[in-house]
Amino acid sequence: MASPDLLAERDPGEELIGWLSALDSAGNLWRSEYQGLVKHTGGCHCGAVRFEVWASDNLHVFDCNCSICVKKQNRHFIVPASHFKLLKGADHLSTYTFNTHCAQHTFCKTCGVQSFYTPRSNPDGYGIAPHCLDEGTITKITVEPINGKEWEKAVKGHPTIRNMSKP
Repeated sequence: MASPDLLAERDPGEELIGWLSALDSAGNLWRSEYQGLVKHTGGCHCGAVRFEVWASDNLHVFDCNCSICVKKQNRHFIVPASHFKLLKGADHLSTYTFNTHCAQHTFCKTCGVQSFYTPRSNPDGYGIAPHCLDEGTITKITVEPINGKEWEKAVKGHPTIRNMSKP
C-alpha cells in the first residue's frame, strides 16, 4: 500500500487528466488498439454506403492478380473487423461470392462500387479500397503485388498477410 505521504502529494486531477487524454475530439474513449492509427472515412460513389476505418496514415495496399481482383482493379489494405464500422447503407449492400465462397465481395446495389469486402485471406477482417476513402487522411501508399493466380501458395508464403486482420 502507498504511504500516506505519497497519496497526499498526488494531484487529485491526475487520474481525470489521464482519462481525458484518452478521449477523442467527440468525447469517445480511445481503444488502446487504435493508438497510432487515424480514423479514415469513406464510401461508395452514390453515398448510400458510408463507413469509418481505423488504420495507419501510411497504407500497405495489396494489388492482387486473381481473376476477380484484375476485373475489378481491387487494390485493398486489410484491417481487423474491430477497426471497421459501417455507418450507413447495410440495406444498399449486395454480396458476390464464387469458388470457395469465403471472400464476401460486397458492393453498393445502387452504384456498383465495392468500397470494402471480406477477403478470403482474412475472413476475420476487411479489405478496404483506398480510392474509396475521403481525402485528407492518407500520407503514403505502398503497393505490394500479390500473386492471386496462385492464391494458396502466395498467402502461405507471405510473412504478414494473415496477421493484418488481428488487432
